[in-house]
Amino acid sequence: MTRTEEVLSQWVPIALSNMIETGTSAGVVADGAEIVVWRDASGVAHAWEDRCPHRGMKMSFGFVRGDHITCLYHGWEYDQSGTCQYIPAHPEVEVPKSICVARYGVAEAGGMIWAQLPLGSNEGAFAGLPAMDGVKSVYIDASVATVLGAFRKLGCVDGAVANIVVLDLDGTVMAIGIQPISNAKCALHITVPESCAGDVRESILDWSEELRRSVERLEVVA
Repeated sequence: MTRTEEVLSQWVPIALSNMIETGTSAGVVADGAEIVVWRDASGVAHAWEDRCPHRGMKMSFGFVRGDHITCLYHGWEYDQSGTCQYIPAHPEVEVPKSICVARYGVAEAGGMIWAQLPLGSNEGAFAGLPAMDGVKSVYIDASVATVLGAFRKLGCVDGAVANIVVLDLDGTVMAIGIQPISNAKCALHITVPESCAGDVRESILDWSEELRRSVERLEVVA
């Protein structure tokens, strides 16, 4: 059973905001759910099921055109609401409104893009977070429980919302979003205050890799 099956709804960080540029998309996995996160020409972020309703091709393999995202396979084009607007093989056909990509609730806060799981949740309010800059997303072959145990030993405390921990590293306060991927893998989205100096950010990159290696060793021992 995944964690999303244990709760009615939860907000999960799925990417750093500055990693999803305008007009681009990426495929991510959260609690076993495959999600396409993309940013339209207006800069608005979207989080959808990563599956075209036509033949099941991953939408993250496609491309963004203005405020639409297009499936790579047969070019079916979907607007911001997830509704198909154009089928190249039948340009004269009025596309049925029932052809839609399923969507997740989405929010941007604290330098991260968040999806509300599970699919089809009634989008709820998301607590405000301070403005932060993304430094790096680190993918770890370890369970969320193992990662949290390691963070507690480092003196991490819970953040203002679920799935965030806060760590003071030599005077730099980092907010780290935790994205569960599977029972044995997760991602850490590391953010720092916007005023954080470049050399400090560089040191955090090195620290994050050391953290990944040490946590994965703990998982092997466990």
